[in-house]
Amino acid sequence: MSFWQILLLAVGLAMDATAVAAARGCAAGARLHVQDVLRVAFLFGVAQALMPVFGWVLGQQLGDAVAAFDHWIAFVLLAGIGAKMLYEARGEPELENERPGFAWRLLIGLAIATSIDAFAAGITLPLLGAPFALSIVTIGVVTALLSGLGVLLGKHAGRLLGRKLDALGGAVLILLGLKILVEHLSGRA
Repeated sequence: MSFWQILLLAVGLAMDATAVAAARGCAAGARLHVQDVLRVAFLFGVAQALMPVFGWVLGQQLGDAVAAFDHWIAFVLLAGIGAKMLYEARGEPELENERPGFAWRLLIGLAIATSIDAFAAGITLPLLGAPFALSIVTIGVVTALLSGLGVLLGKHAGRLLGRKLDALGGAVLILLGLKILVEHLSGRA
């Protein structure tokens, strides 16, 4: 797996976190502070980097048992995550039910919830021969940067931004899954 594929995966995985971060920014409005942006970026980036580690460990344990089907596993997981994100992007934003806030406890819960998809993606990383440290650092840093940016954009861009980011992230993950599948089936991997 090349750096560019890892970067695309990281961007796709970061879209859930970025959408939630944008919603936090929308809810905060003028009450947004620099430490709020940094807190979201830090927590979302760390959670997004840790979850693929857990998935990676599971993927390595399965190793040889699934090597013949790794491209199908990668495709199904990435396409499934992407389809879920596209489906969720169709719904109405639920900003009315959210209370503004950047409390550690609230943000930790949001960070974990938005990083579950990264766990599933982490299962595919060892199957694809992705470099461990590069993958984890890229996923964490990209999520931190995009989440911080999401909070700032959310403050200014309005209610629809989060759902558009979910749709973009879902499309990126589906396309990445298709690319992996086509490469393996055509013998180019």
